[in-house]
Amino acid sequence: MESIGVLMACPMNSYLEQQLENRFKLFRFWTVPDKSSFLASHKDSIQAVVGNAFAGADAKLIEALPKLEIVASFSVGLDKIDLAKCKEKGIRVTNTPDVLTEDVADLAIGLMLAVLRKLCESDRFVRSGKWKRGQYVLTTKIKGFLFPFVHFVSVPFLTSTIFQLFQFTGKRVGIIGLGRIGMAIATRAEAFSCPISYYSRTEKPEIKYKYYPSVVELAANCDILVVACALTTETHHIINREVINALGPKGVLINIGRGPHVDEPELVSALVEHRLGGAGLDVFEHEPEVPEELFGLDNVVLLPHVGSGTVETRQAMADLVIGNLEAHFLKKPLLTPVV
Repeated sequence: MESIGVLMACPMNSYLEQQLENRFKLFRFWTVPDKSSFLASHKDSIQAVVGNAFAGADAKLIEALPKLEIVASFSVGLDKIDLAKCKEKGIRVTNTPDVLTEDVADLAIGLMLAVLRKLCESDRFVRSGKWKRGQYVLTTKIKGFLFPFVHFVSVPFLTSTIFQLFQFTGKRVGIIGLGRIGMAIATRAEAFSCPISYYSRTEKPEIKYKYYPSVVELAANCDILVVACALTTETHHIINREVINALGPKGVLINIGRGPHVDEPELVSALVEHRLGGAGLDVFEHEPEVPEELFGLDNVVLLPHVGSGTVETRQAMADLVIGNLEAHFLKKPLLTPVV
């Protein structure tokens, strides 16, 4: 298979890159200065494209590669691939489901804890030396009110720093999209005695959780709203001003889906104006650009799209990409077919 041309859309994973180079004729698209000329020169040799959550295969790229047979995504999401164009041209599409489910669900719970318990802010408090200089005051929510619980340090204090730390156990968790990842998040949240509810395109009769027929209703009836659905035309900006206002000043938004699920300017204004209680964000609308207004907020936790970012999971994802490519060119059944 060394003669089969594979176009890698952008830098993804060193293990994946090495495995592709060992098996195929690998082209690194991000290193090409003149992409149009490159595609014109190699259009008859490239038979596969490997993409991810940042770059895939749009209609323009697909049209430029007449010999393209398969697009393998190093991601579970497919929003960077023109699926309609692939179906039209008979191009196979694969992704990497299941292997990343547990890591993404773990991270969602981690974000909930980090936002509610102010883990990042508390870490900075210690690292900055403030703990040595002053009083450390915690506050907890009891029946809608905040009461201080004071922990004194053993040295004379000069200042007082107040953190509003909220309990996670028992919070109502609403999940948008109850697929593999959504279900894994629900199972974990249940271990914290959290009542679970959900929104999806259709109700799932076999699921015991409370179903709401709209995202607004779901937001109005939960403390933590988690975005775990696929990004489609219908789910673009599914988190808008109405949903944010329904979630309210005590609510927390967690996004481990895709950045464009959220109307980012509306989210920023809601957080700045305290119309939303907090947010844990692993994804952003224009990655790697992040609204600078978020940097100074202590009720927000920001991560650089690392939901599946463990060594073990990224290797398993890479193995799936390689396995799908090999299966296709050996005329065997694909491991994780989408199209």
